[in-house]
Amino acid sequence: MKITDVHVRVFSYPSNTVRDQDGHTHPGETYEAKHALLTVVCDDGSEGYALYNAEVIRPYIVNQMFRPVLIGRDPFQREKLWHELAHRQRGGGHQLTDHALAAIELALWDLAGRKLGAPVRHLLGSYRDKAPAYASTMVGDDMPGGLSSPEDYAAFAEALVKQGYKGIKLHTWMPSGDLAPDPRRDVEACAAVREAVGPDVALMLDAYHWYERTDALYLGRELQKLGFAWYEEPMEEASMSSYVWLSENLDIPVIGPETAMGKHHVRAEWAKSGACDILRSGVYDVGGITPALKVAHLAEAFNMNCEIHGTGAGNLAVVCAIKNCIWYERGLLHPFLDYETPPAYLNAIDDPIDADGFVRASNEPGLGVSINFDYIDNHLVG
Repeated sequence: MKITDVHVRVFSYPSNTVRDQDGHTHPGETYEAKHALLTVVCDDGSEGYALYNAEVIRPYIVNQMFRPVLIGRDPFQREKLWHELAHRQRGGGHQLTDHALAAIELALWDLAGRKLGAPVRHLLGSYRDKAPAYASTMVGDDMPGGLSSPEDYAAFAEALVKQGYKGIKLHTWMPSGDLAPDPRRDVEACAAVREAVGPDVALMLDAYHWYERTDALYLGRELQKLGFAWYEEPMEEASMSSYVWLSENLDIPVIGPETAMGKHHVRAEWAKSGACDILRSGVYDVGGITPALKVAHLAEAFNMNCEIHGTGAGNLAVVCAIKNCIWYERGLLHPFLDYETPPAYLNAIDDPIDADGFVRASNEPGLGVSINFDYIDNHLVG
C-alpha cells in the first residue's frame, strides 16, 4: 500500500464569522469564505481527509513539502513521515507551519482509520468515548447584547449552563476594542459570571496574551478569590521564566503553553521548569495528533493533567485517548452565532453536545468528520 497522490480542493461557503486585526473571531455579516479539503490517496483506492484553512495548506506547501515526502510511501508509517516533514521546517523558511503539519498528519490518521474500519481514538488506545465540554467564548466586543460588558458575559454564561455546560472559559477583551486591555475590566466580567452561575460551574480565563507581570499577577490573584479552575496565557509565552515566576506566586493552576512554538520539546521544558501546573497541548499547536499525544504522556510522567486546546475531531480523538485530561474545549461561542448548525461543507458538526454537557466521539471509521463532498465539488474556486 503506497501513497499515490496528495491534493487540495479549495471551495467557498457562506460564513458570518470574521477576524479582527489580531486574528480573533467575531460575528459579522455573511460573506463567501474559503476553506480547503486536503486529501491523501493510496494505490488501493484508500483516502484520508483533513479540512483546514486554504492559505495554510496552499499549493506551494502541498507541492514542495507534502508530495516529495509522501508520494510512494507507506501511509501507516506516520511517525517516520511526521519526522521527515518536521525536519523540513528548519530549512523551509518557516513556510511549513505546525498547523499545516497537523493537517497532513490528520489526513494520514483519517486514512488509517478508514482503511481499518476503526475510529482514530481506538487506534490511539481509547480511554473513553465521551468527555465533558467547557464552553469557550469568543473575545469581548462592542456589540450590545453580545459580549460588550460584564453583564453580557453573565447573561451568556447563564444561557450556556442551561444548555448543559458544566464549565465555561472566558476570552475577555483584546486590544482591537477601545477599552482593552484592562485587567480590572477582566475581573469585573469574571466576577459577574461567577455570580451568575454560582460556585459549582468550573470557570477558566484566557486573558490578554501580553500583560506585563504586575497586571498578570493582579488578575491571577483576583481569579483565585473567585474560585477559577485555571488561568491561561496572560503573558507572552516566549518568556518561560515569567510563567515560572507567575506559577510560584499564585495558588490558582496556571495552564500552558498554548501558542509557544517548539512542539513537545518546549512543553517538556515548561513541565520540568515548573512554568505551569497543567500542561497544554493541541493538535494544531504542536503539529498533529502524534506530538499531541507525546505532550500528554510526558505530562502524565510529571503527574500533571494535560488539557487539549481547540475544537474539532482531531482534538476530540486525543481527549478520548488519554486519562490525564478533564475537558473538551467547545467553541468558539457567541450569543449571536449558531454553533449547532454545521457549515455547508459538513453534514453534521464534529462535536454534538448532550443535555448533560458531554461530547461523545464518533464511532465512524477515521476521524468521523461527516464531509459533504458534493457541496465541496460544486463550490470549488481557484
